[in-house]
Formats: sequence, structure tokens, C-alpha cells
Amino acid sequence: MSDAPMQTDPYRWLEEVESEQALDWVRERSSASEQALQATSRYPQLHAGIQDALEASDRIPLVSQVGDHLYGFWTDAEHPRGVWRRTTWESYRSTDPSWEVLVDVDALARDEDVPWVWQGASILRPTLDRALVQLSRGGSDAGTTRELDLGTGDWVPAPEGFTKGEAKGRLAWRDRDHVYLTTAADPLGATRSGYPRAARLWRRGTPVEQAEVVHTVPEEDLGLFAHHDQQQDRTVLRRALAFYREQTLVLTGGVVRPLELPDSADSSVHGDHVAVRLRHAWSPAGEDGPDFPAGSLVVAPLAQVLDDAAGAAWTPLFVPDERSALVDLTWTATQLVTTTLSDVRHTVQAHRWTDDGWRSTDLTDALDIGLRTVGVAAVDDDDSDDLWLVTTGFLDPMTLSLAHLDDAGEGVRVEQLKAAPARFDAAGMAVTQEWAVSQDGTRVPYWQVGPADLPLDGTTPAVLHGYGGFEHALTPAYDPIVGRSWLAHGHVHVVAGIRGGGEFGPRWHQAALQEQRHRAYEDFVAVARDLVGRGVTSVPHLGTTGRSNGGLLVGNMITGYPEDFGAVVCQVPLLDMGRYHHLLAGASWMAEYGDPDDPEQWEWLRTFSPYQRFDPDRPTPAVYLATSTRDDRVHPGHARKMAALLEEHGRDVTYWENTEGGHGGASTAAQWATWHALAWAFLHERLA
Repeated sequence: MSDAPMQTDPYRWLEEVESEQALDWVRERSSASEQALQATSRYPQLHAGIQDALEASDRIPLVSQVGDHLYGFWTDAEHPRGVWRRTTWESYRSTDPSWEVLVDVDALARDEDVPWVWQGASILRPTLDRALVQLSRGGSDAGTTRELDLGTGDWVPAPEGFTKGEAKGRLAWRDRDHVYLTTAADPLGATRSGYPRAARLWRRGTPVEQAEVVHTVPEEDLGLFAHHDQQQDRTVLRRALAFYREQTLVLTGGVVRPLELPDSADSSVHGDHVAVRLRHAWSPAGEDGPDFPAGSLVVAPLAQVLDDAAGAAWTPLFVPDERSALVDLTWTATQLVTTTLSDVRHTVQAHRWTDDGWRSTDLTDALDIGLRTVGVAAVDDDDSDDLWLVTTGFLDPMTLSLAHLDDAGEGVRVEQLKAAPARFDAAGMAVTQEWAVSQDGTRVPYWQVGPADLPLDGTTPAVLHGYGGFEHALTPAYDPIVGRSWLAHGHVHVVAGIRGGGEFGPRWHQAALQEQRHRAYEDFVAVARDLVGRGVTSVPHLGTTGRSNGGLLVGNMITGYPEDFGAVVCQVPLLDMGRYHHLLAGASWMAEYGDPDDPEQWEWLRTFSPYQRFDPDRPTPAVYLATSTRDDRVHPGHARKMAALLEEHGRDVTYWENTEGGHGGASTAAQWATWHALAWAFLHERLA
């Protein structure tokens, strides 16, 4: 293993994303991989099954309410790039809603000869007659914004209409004639991570160059982001100092005022209150006041926090124990709803402000969650306490319901609106939660899905999936792609909740940060070995999958634990940790991994940098690497260079790169079907 990042990298030229030399290399390998995998006996069935599931007309059309309409984005076989549309509540409750199409992305892409991908839209309140529509070229993070007249269906042309050029950033409504503009293409420049560092107030009909600068941050920050609550007429700026450090700024009376909170905490301002989720323990009043442990959620009146955060009347609404973690919070008109995990199982609580302080009610039993994942969101956080309720499990298709919280905050009535049908036959399958023991004795949870009468003789092909980073928890979810491509063949799929993730809150995440990163990889291989030890599978039949940070995870299985896996699928990955911070948004993740330019930090980074760690004297499992040319978040050079290195040493490596898709990997159902079918065909060939 080298003592410093590669000074002479023979494959650095593959970082030139769109150079002819690099693209010729990509086309040659992608074409060969397609020919080999599409010729396998299972590929046609896999591709057809995946595309059918992705384009099924009986999928649940998820929506959000604005005014009297429900808005949603939809893709199908006729609209592979999708349509943004709306309907009424009465129509939505019917079995065949009638939709008004507002933006046809496929038609726009044809008319303008640009592979547009939908990024979202925001509607002007209270008139609800204009929208700011965000689109990206080929699915990249960098996007454009243009103004749509919802009455006529026409774009509002510049200079009268608001239009943002292609760059990372957004436009946000302040009122009809003003928007907040954040763009990485600002004349003041972008941050080192490639995000906006200035927020401007732009007046309709004036040149963007004349837009007033509201606030700027140093180039060393991660970025600056603006949000305006049109109902409250309040502007909140989020200054991201680093990935886990931020400052919340409230614009009042033309003055930007910071909330004096721990910069490692997340804050949420709503109505008269601010909620703060703590990543580290906090004693706001010092030794004389209460001490709130890491992972807690505390709430106080906004006016008090603006005046004196240390002296504000903070109330804890959630305090974790060793088994629990807060994963989400949602404001309604009068309540704050929290979603938590207990042993990686979802629970939901409603908290209501009364004259006697905050009152909390556990809704878990009333919502009948069981072993499913539940997602909650406010229907209208200004005027209603109703919640959208989305539930899903490994073998339970998604359902969409309305949860009506009563005025006293002590009960809930659930009205099911839509239920998706099963996409694969789950008869005879079972879900169990298991625990492995990592190298340092830590118990690591994992979910196992497969035949209920599984023969424990090591003959069953199994795929282990993981992520283990950025405090992101992996929880049960219905995946028709996994179901049709793997489970329906009698195989086993496993999801590991390793350290680095959010399954047990900040402590679980921080246990695998930077110099402790090896803990995530020890946890993951402990699960792999537990599967083999229990007879669920055996090494020749055991594969693993990971994307993005999960790609780094499975990349470390390739070079760190190659004897424990038969095949590895590594998608849109980080792999060269010696240069990741110089590639696209990589600098923003140094809080997670470390700074390779610091010799002391490189000492630990090099221990989990697969590109540098590759040892030609060790065996290598079969490897499938995939990325996207349009990924402007994790550089495609990571996957390209690793494939070239493995190829140089004669390893079994399959490489495929999509020309669209951004960090997601694909832009349409057909592209997604190819993306997934190639990987699953590879796993069937190598493991089954």
C-alpha cells in the first residue's frame, strides 16, 4: 500500500469526463459488457420485468397539495421523461383520476433537442398562478429554472420571466415580483465544493446582474441555500459550513440574524418555534442548565432563540437511548410529528403545543406499522394537521393513506387512499431481523428476506446490500426490482445496518467517521460471515451491492475482504480516496472521510481507498462497475480508473457507463431497466 496518494497515476486521463480518448475507452467496454450480459439467458426476462414494474399504470401517483389542487410528477411508457400534472381531491380519490398536464418533459426535450430531466417545481403563493420549474440536462445536479404561467400553460419569457442558467443552485419565491437566487455561476464564484456561496434578491424585469446580494459565505464553506416561507413571509438561509456543520440565519427587517445554536445541529423553523436535532450533547445554559444528549430533539420559541438561545426555554421532545434514533420530523399546522427507530423499527409520535407546554402522544400502535417503514409528510403545514402516510415493507407493497390527527393531539384516524398491487409472488417468503457480531464485539443488525423454508446448507445464492455512511438508515422497503430480479428465483436478499449509517442515530454514524471508517467495513464483513456461518449461503454464492458511499463500501470488500465474496456490484462509487476531494463535489465530504492532503489524515484514508489499496497478489472476486457520464456529484473517473486497474491485472471485471442519469445512474424507465438488468444478470451468472 502506498504511503501517499498516487503521484503518478497511469489512469488519470480517464478523469477527463468527455475527452474523446476517455469516451472511446468507455464505449468499447460498455459495448462489450452489454453484448456479454444481454446474451445471457436471464437478461431479456430481467429487463422486461423491471421495465414493466417501473412503467406500470397502477403504481401509486404520489402528490402534494397546493391550494385546491394535488400536484405530482409521473412517468410511464408514453412519457418516459415524465409529466408534471395536477388534479382535484375528488378526482384523486376515484379509481381513475383525471389529470391536467402542466409540463410534458418528453415534448420539451424533443422540441429543444435536450435530454431534460425533471428536478421539481415551486408554486407562487397565495395566487397559485405561477411556478418555478427546475430541469437538468441528462440528470446532473446542475440544473436550470424557468417560470411557468399556470393559467396559460406558457413559459414566461425573459426579461419579464425569471430564468436561471445551468448551474447548481435554485430560485425561491419571495413574492410575485421577487425571487431569491442562489447559483454556482454567480459572479462572486462558487464554493470549493461547487455550490452557491451568495444569495441574491432578484426583482422581476431587471437584469440578473443587478440582483441585490443578501448574504455571502466564504469559499471554504460547503454552500449557501435560501428558503422563503410565503405564508409566514419569513426568509431562512442555511449556511452549510461543512457536511455536518451549519448555521441557520433568519432574515428579519432587512437584517440577517444567526440562531446561536451548535453548528453540528440541524434546525427547523416553523411558525413561532424552532426545533433542533443535536448531533452532539448540548448544555445551552452551561453547567447550571439541562444537558441534552446527542440525538435529542429540542424545541423552543423562535423569538427567545433569536434573542438569547442559551436562555431560551428548551423542551426535549425526543431523547434517545442505546436502541433508538430520530430519523425525521414534520410540522403540521399545530403539531410536530416525529418518526423514530427502535431496533431499526419505525415508531411515530405527535407533539402539540398547549398552554401547559408540549404534550406528546405515541401513534405507533394506531398506525399499525409492524415491520414496515413509514414516511409521514404534512398535507398542508399552514392550515391542516393531516398527514400523508406512506407505508412499505420488504414483502408489503406501498400504501398511501391520510392520517387525520384529532384536535387534542391524542388520537389519529387513518383513511387509506391508494394501495399498490404486488409486483412479485411473495408466497413462501419470510422477513427476519438478525444480528451479527463485529470484530470489536458490537452487535450489528441486518434484515434477511428469502424463502421461509430456506435450506441452511450454503447452496442458496444471496446478495448483501449496504451503505454505512452520512447517518443514512436502511429500513424495510418494497422493491419490485429486487423482488422480480432476485427473490422470485428463490434467492436471498440481505440489508445490513452497519455503523456509519443512522440506524441508531449520531453515535452509530460517528462510530465510523474518518479514522474509525474501518468499523463500517468490519461490520459489513461480519454480516457476510454470519450468513455463511449460519448456512444461509456460501462464499461462492455470496454477492454484494452498493451505490455511491455504498460503492466505496463494496470497493473495500474487493480489496480488503476479497476472500469473503463471490461477486461485487459497485455503482457510482467513490474509490480513489487520494483524489476524491479534487473531483466535483468531493470536497464537501471531507467531514465524513478526511483530507488526503493532510499527511496524518492520509494515514487513515489510505486504509480504505480501494484504488490505492489494490494488491495484485491477493485474489479478486468478480466485479461489476457502473457509473454515469453525467454524474456531476461523484466523478465517473472513480469507476473508470478502478476498472482499468483491475483489467490491467487480468481480473474478472465488467464495466458499464450510462451516458445519462447523473448520480442516480439513469433518467428514464428504459434506462433504469438496462441499469438494473445488467447488474442482476451479472449476479445471476457469477453466483447462481
